Amino acid sequence: MSPAPAETSGCKPPDGGWGWMVVLGAHISIGFAYSTPKALSIFFKAIQEDLGASYSEIAWISSIMLAVMYAGGPVSSMLVNRFGSRPVVITGGLMCAVSMVTASFGNSIVYLYFCIGVIGGCGLCLNLNASLTIISKYFLARRPLANGLAMAGSPVFLCLLAPLNQYLLGWFGWRGSLLILGGMMLHCCVAGALMRPVVALRKQPQKEEEPSRSSSADPKQGCMAKAKGFLDLSFFNDRGFVIYLIGNVLYIFGAYAPIVFLSAYAVHKRVDEYSAAYLLSIMGFVDMFVRPGTGLVANSKWIRPRIQYFFSFAMVFNGTCHLLCPLMDTYPLLVAYAIFFGVGFGMVFALIFECLMDLMGSRRFPSAVGLVTIIECFPMLLGPPAAGFLVDAFGDYKYLFFMCGAVILTGGLFLFVMNVYNYHMLDKEKRAEQNQISIHSQEQVSIREAEAERPEQYDEVFK
Repeated sequence: MSPAPAETSGCKPPDGGWGWMVVLGAHISIGFAYSTPKALSIFFKAIQEDLGASYSEIAWISSIMLAVMYAGGPVSSMLVNRFGSRPVVITGGLMCAVSMVTASFGNSIVYLYFCIGVIGGCGLCLNLNASLTIISKYFLARRPLANGLAMAGSPVFLCLLAPLNQYLLGWFGWRGSLLILGGMMLHCCVAGALMRPVVALRKQPQKEEEPSRSSSADPKQGCMAKAKGFLDLSFFNDRGFVIYLIGNVLYIFGAYAPIVFLSAYAVHKRVDEYSAAYLLSIMGFVDMFVRPGTGLVANSKWIRPRIQYFFSFAMVFNGTCHLLCPLMDTYPLLVAYAIFFGVGFGMVFALIFECLMDLMGSRRFPSAVGLVTIIECFPMLLGPPAAGFLVDAFGDYKYLFFMCGAVILTGGLFLFVMNVYNYHMLDKEKRAEQNQISIHSQEQVSIREAEAERPEQYDEVFK
């Protein structure tokens, strides 16, 4: 497929300039958005012992945080369309800081669900969607590279936060660590300050009268228009979007549980806690280079038209890694798993939003990503607790890796097969449209020839 067209507002994306500073800001805000729910798993064992929670109960903290982050997508998109990315990201950074500070005073698991899960998830949601949206406005030709660099914030911050959280836990406990983490998340406000709006072309003067003409419209129609802007269900008429959504729902269900339980699984294999925490750092370090590298590969003239197939390959690779994880019994083998896991995870998340932009275009992307994230919040919410339930039920971590690997592998194979079908149907529809145009053109030529012959016939009659 060719790159999606730029916005029809008359403002061509600059593809550089201040856009690289925007990518830096997005790198920071997306880094905190994706790494925080994973890095918090370092504190789970201490919180579990302090509050007397089970594996499934403790897994709900990250699940609620991720689910709220995804579910708030449409609201975040509306706020970005109304106020722009800069104030939205700054507000999200403040909410994240407040969530961690208030959670440090918690004495019940439900209190942590609300502070970290709900408040923190809302803050991360504002950071994520606003950052993704402004990148689509600044870049078109170099958009895969810009997305790869921005999404690389997740592994960079995970690589840093995982050992840092383990260090803070040893010195200050989980309460003091959350307090310090809240202060660190104020850096999202600085990142938001970098997101200067794109300067659009001035509109034509005659369009200024439209608000006065539409002010007398039916209030019910105005409410319907606002509802459509909040949640545009017309995307379900797009075959490519539906295929993308189903594959992503399967992937998201199994994506985060292996990360949440990786450190605990290593400790279960008699690895010391610091070495277990470094597995997340190793994964993040590999992911750090894989994401921009994947962006470069996806931007090439050979892969860009086939980016949907590249995305399905990344999912199949990721799922296969999880299926093989239970065979890793020693620390060197776990390190090897963390490396391959970082490769697969990095490829998927370097492509996951680029593929949506490729399907929808930058103009429709804010609404599309809002709908996608609100649907994905359900598998996001259920995935880690389901994995924790398997650990509680069987007393072994291998079943959660089997479950996650099988679901992700199924999603990748589904995307590959259905994209083959989708591209075949698109070609068939394109040929049918061309045939109709050709037939219509022939009919027009025949009509003109018939009209040209009529005057000659009239002349012969008069003669």
